[in-house]
Amino acid sequence: MVLADELAKQQRSISVAEFFEKNKHLLGFDSPTRGVITTIKEAVDNALDACEEAQVLPDIFISIKKVSNDIFRIIVEDNGPGIVPAQVPYVFGKLLYGSRFHQIRQTRGQQGIGISAAVLYAQLTSGVPTIVISRTGHKEPAYKFEIQIKIETNEPDIISQQPIDWDRIHGTRVQIEFRSTMAAKKKLLEYLKYTSVVNPHARFRVEIEDEAFTFERVSQEIIACPIAVKPHPHGIEFGQLKRMALASDLKLIDFLVEGFSRVGKKLAQDMCDKSGLKSTVKVSGLSADQLKALIAAMQEVTVPAPLTTQCLSPIGEELIRRGLDKEFQMDFVGARTRPAAVFSGHSFVVEAAIGYGGKLPSEGNAIILRFANRVPLMYQQGACAITQSVANVNWKLYNLSQQGLPMGPVLILVHVASTNVPFTSESKDAIASIPEIEKEIVLALQDLGRDLKHFVSRRDKSKVAEDRARAVCAIIPEIAAKVSEIVEKPLVDTTPIEGKLMRKLIVKKWTRDSRITIELNNYTAHQTDVSIYDISQDDAADAEPKAAFVSEMDGQFTKVWKLLIPSQTVTRVVYTGKGGGLLDIRGIEDNKKMVVDLDV
Repeated sequence: MVLADELAKQQRSISVAEFFEKNKHLLGFDSPTRGVITTIKEAVDNALDACEEAQVLPDIFISIKKVSNDIFRIIVEDNGPGIVPAQVPYVFGKLLYGSRFHQIRQTRGQQGIGISAAVLYAQLTSGVPTIVISRTGHKEPAYKFEIQIKIETNEPDIISQQPIDWDRIHGTRVQIEFRSTMAAKKKLLEYLKYTSVVNPHARFRVEIEDEAFTFERVSQEIIACPIAVKPHPHGIEFGQLKRMALASDLKLIDFLVEGFSRVGKKLAQDMCDKSGLKSTVKVSGLSADQLKALIAAMQEVTVPAPLTTQCLSPIGEELIRRGLDKEFQMDFVGARTRPAAVFSGHSFVVEAAIGYGGKLPSEGNAIILRFANRVPLMYQQGACAITQSVANVNWKLYNLSQQGLPMGPVLILVHVASTNVPFTSESKDAIASIPEIEKEIVLALQDLGRDLKHFVSRRDKSKVAEDRARAVCAIIPEIAAKVSEIVEKPLVDTTPIEGKLMRKLIVKKWTRDSRITIELNNYTAHQTDVSIYDISQDDAADAEPKAAFVSEMDGQFTKVWKLLIPSQTVTRVVYTGKGGGLLDIRGIEDNKKMVVDLDV
């Protein structure tokens, strides 16, 4: 038919680059605003992975500058091992090209799409080639490339290539220009802040127009790079098994032992027996039906879970706490790393943390921080298994209000580390609902919820005790004064009552007739060495005793006294002034002191 012939003439193959040219949204480039975050995310992921493979502490520089009305120049520079010149065009100028796709280990980048997609996006919106500078060592020259992508063939188009002088001994610098806006500046800084939390060994220097930001490292420990492992029998599919068999010249039993994780001679023989195949048969000669029988037997035999000590790199509870403490001011931080688990033959570890109080917003839903293989997930929160798991926990059991998600001054962090993170799409914004992963998340959060409940309960009891103590210090002396006035008797000293009730270091501050008094009553059984920090508009020049240290900033004077107070004695500091300000006592545990400002 004529129509069929005409249709046949129109049919042709589609390159990967052509497909993603029309489907940019699948890669996270669905808008100019989001394009900046996606580009920096992909470049930073590559930089962190490269530094870990080279066993160096990452120092990453990020620059964003506006070069015209709506064109922005993004630069990401790292101190990684660099890229061999022959490979640079393919890494940046060919989609689905990378070194990690076929490796079974935890990595940030997996598909070989990310940074080359940014090159494609720049090519489509600005037409400016991407500039790459890379150097692999002090004995090697640095090379500068200008690269684009040939859309029809998905091959790199090298505009120019030349050796240059570069001050870095090793590393890579990527410069990309494309049409965008800085409407998402706040979200970009959040991404970098969150990346710093789960990568506490990295330092990020950021320049956005005329502003500079630094996210310092809190750990000098270099992360051990995960080692690739063999595929697990329970995670194999027919097509993959067929491809492996055709490429092997081994006998069946040797193929099973050498080609798969945690399979020894005994388990391999069990698989041969259950499949009805001889262990000595050449695996490359097996038919499709025989391979189907083999894969059914592999699923039936119980095989130990894959080793996670080699292929995974969880953050660890201590580093999670330190990372959160660096970026957030909270009263409570708890972290948990769950034992390794498996879904469909893929190893994974769930880590979680809960922060409470401090400077977290007291109203609205809790702050949810989602991570996969140390990468923040910034979009599609509602479609993510992490969010669903958080909502599935009954937070009311842990003294938190809840409307779907928990509410109040709460921060919840969940990190999923896996050899194969099950994302919902190529943009890697959300984790799919896998029952095994959701179960581990819920268990980790429930464990942390119990710790949080204990903290809140203990804090509430402490607050009640503190309120009572303040009442004793503030109200009892006033009652004594009124009673003395009524009965016309001398004023009774109420400090022995305080001592019996408190058994703490009681610190009071009051102002009378332009004279400030700081009184310290040591009701404990031991002498106490403390430092008084008094911050106010008063310089305390006539203080008795003299302050050990005084500094001034913006009209506020910080006065410091260092005092040794014997047990059951009273010490006073007196000076002229207006009063007010802040008073802090250091050198003694919080539960052994009580500070009361009687002027408040």
